[in-house]
Amino acid sequence: MVNAVASPASDRVARAWDVLAHVPDPEVPALSLVDLGVVRAVRDGAAGLEVDLTPTYSGCPATAAIALDARLALERAGLGPVRIATVTDPAWTTDWIGPAAREKLRAYGIAPPIGQAPKGKRALFAEDVRPACPRCDSGRVEKTSEFGSTACKALYRCLACREPFEYFKCI
Repeated sequence: MVNAVASPASDRVARAWDVLAHVPDPEVPALSLVDLGVVRAVRDGAAGLEVDLTPTYSGCPATAAIALDARLALERAGLGPVRIATVTDPAWTTDWIGPAAREKLRAYGIAPPIGQAPKGKRALFAEDVRPACPRCDSGRVEKTSEFGSTACKALYRCLACREPFEYFKCI
């Protein structure tokens, strides 16, 4: 039996994924760029690491900050040079936020998206949902604003504990 040994290229890519898994999203710092699903690919190219990032939506004001944070983290880890590419097809979807990341959102005080993103459309206007309060888990909530701190979130208030919270819309 032959022992498989990781190539330096695959080891470098694995290290890059690990670094990016610790880079917080600037708008939702409870999630890393990997948790949020914006890191789509990492390759070891001829001129260095190639990282594909997909913004949460085309007008996301944090896109440049995310690319800069990713580049700096990888360079500080000794993995440079780094080329960052913005990839918009396929478009980002909340379906790319995994179960562990959804639990991180809840623990941070943001209700995670309910269900799957609508097929064929981007829903910046919150669908008619009743997210559970991330603080007390009550389903007795009311929407107070279509938009929260970012366009991808809506504001709600819990009628049980009276606390306000954001809901991360299904996009």
